Amino acid sequence: MAVRIDGKAVAAKVRGEIAEEVAALKKQGVQTGMAVVLVGEDPASKIYVRNKGKACAETGIYSEEHVLPENTTQEELLALIEKLNADPKINGILVQSPLPKHLNEALIVEHIDPKKDVDAFHAENVGRIMIGDFAFLPCTPAGIIELIRSTGVTIDGKNCVVIGRSNIVGKPMAMLLLHENGTVTICHSHTKNLKEICKTADILVVAVGKAKFVTGDMVKPGAVVIDVGMNRDENGKLCGDVDYESAEAVAGYLTPVPGGVGPMTITMLMKNAVTAAKIQNGLV
Repeated sequence: MAVRIDGKAVAAKVRGEIAEEVAALKKQGVQTGMAVVLVGEDPASKIYVRNKGKACAETGIYSEEHVLPENTTQEELLALIEKLNADPKINGILVQSPLPKHLNEALIVEHIDPKKDVDAFHAENVGRIMIGDFAFLPCTPAGIIELIRSTGVTIDGKNCVVIGRSNIVGKPMAMLLLHENGTVTICHSHTKNLKEICKTADILVVAVGKAKFVTGDMVKPGAVVIDVGMNRDENGKLCGDVDYESAEAVAGYLTPVPGGVGPMTITMLMKNAVTAAKIQNGLV
């Protein structure tokens, strides 16, 4: 029976450490600040932005929300980013995705000052992650590393399998595991013998966006299984990419959905904001 990895508890511990760092910086005259930009009325995005605001308040980070109408032009959004890039009160800038279809998301991300890119989506930061010389880590993969560490299992020398190759989770996740000396395999929709590959994994990270895609017969006994998915099952109930019930009987450690990876993502965003404040004030 797998040990449940409690993302809420790990996140609370890390947020406590972040709050201490923010307070210590304040004593040096540095107030950590973050701006979140939301364009349009996407309901999920509104919830994320609200949760980010709560996390800032909890950790003592100054936060601004810029809520723009759906019909905001590219020029208007770029002008706001320019203003935030130049604002010394703001250390981190996050433009909430998805953006309305008429806006060029890639161009907007590239417009954010890389030193204020707390999502680590800018090409410069992505490249730095690849070569191992990075200041910011993408929030979900960074949170997953913390969750794995919380189990006491070392990544060094382990077989690590990542299912999913997105720019937000799959690819950077593979890089972070590699930087921790894991032996990494990336699987995707064209992978043959997926079940056999999964069964070799000491650490299995699943980010495919398909409800209950990974079942217990795909899991190596005793493995650490991290479920990044957020889906609805046939009854409309929230579930992950892993079939929790069957995987729980085989895995050594397993994240639940909800309450696993989710709480860590926003927590690591706060951590990136603190790092940004230190860099911009010459403290690292």
